[in-house]
Amino acid sequence: MFGIYLKRELGRRKKAALVIAMGLALGIALVITVNSVSAGMNQAQDKVLKSLYGLGTDMTVTKAQSAPKAGSSQGPSFKFGATSSSGSSQSSDRVNTQGGQALASSLVTKVAGQKGVASAVGALTLNVTKVDGSFTQGKAKSSTTSGSSSGSQQGGPGGGTGNSGSGQPQVQGGGANFNVNSYSVAGIDVTDQALGPLSTSKITTGKTFTTAQTNAKVAVVSASYAKSKKYKVGSTFSISGTKFTVIGIATPNSSESTVDVYLPLKQAQTLGDSKDKVTTIYVKATDSQQISAVKSTIQKNISGTTVTTSADLASTVSGSLSTASNLATSVGKWLSIAVLIAAFLVAALLTSLRRVAPGA
Repeated sequence: MFGIYLKRELGRRKKAALVIAMGLALGIALVITVNSVSAGMNQAQDKVLKSLYGLGTDMTVTKAQSAPKAGSSQGPSFKFGATSSSGSSQSSDRVNTQGGQALASSLVTKVAGQKGVASAVGALTLNVTKVDGSFTQGKAKSSTTSGSSSGSQQGGPGGGTGNSGSGQPQVQGGGANFNVNSYSVAGIDVTDQALGPLSTSKITTGKTFTTAQTNAKVAVVSASYAKSKKYKVGSTFSISGTKFTVIGIATPNSSESTVDVYLPLKQAQTLGDSKDKVTTIYVKATDSQQISAVKSTIQKNISGTTVTTSADLASTVSGSLSTASNLATSVGKWLSIAVLIAAFLVAALLTSLRRVAPGA
């Protein structure tokens, strides 16, 4: 019965019903828009803050490299043995720490114990310069020239004879052909890979380290380095005579990563002759809003270190998010006003329709 009455009323007042329907649709659409904009802005904020403060590094602790002592040589040096066989291949690796002065591994525990620090891990960064190639032995040849003399020379007592037509021997041919390959190596704590150099990369082929591989001769290589060297899972390579097996290939999440090879920390320490040493300590704070305070605490309690934080970047991003949030609030306010106006218009139309006689 009600349906029949409603159908008749709407049929008699088509224009009024259309206006009311459009007003209601506009109001509902504006409410949905306001809610969608607010929800989208909140999700954007969460996503950006998660990538900035989430399961990553909030700060790094390093120590500036000390000036070399007078008379000490810091340049690279390579030693090759002399062999009698011509064309024999030789290879030599030079492994140096980079990224600052080496820190004692015990500092990792000390940093982790500071107020406001959630976790800390150490890493050792190395630079490997590999020179390989071969020497080719030259051959000594003597040249003979003809002179106007009879080819012999007589001398008196104490004199001698000699061949005036023979010249000095000359070495012809020979040389060296060597290739130089330089790449970076990072020794990581395989028991906590959520922090450190490998945390910013994703394993795309193979697998990452296990907690049992703290001193295993295995490696994870970056995708770009694997491509240039044609490495794949199962390939082997050597550093200073130690053979490593590739177990995984990692693709960086950003273009900022410059590490080519990842090794267990103990293996990197052995290669770099840096037992119980690290070059960088990666730190995660318990509260992302207290990064500056944690930085001050570390610098105060552990002298001589340099603490680099993401505070500046956080300030820039937070400023952008604040502007976007204000924009969303402003838009939402005006949309809400529009919804209220639409609601008043709908109410006014409904009131006017009630006052119209049924026969109008």
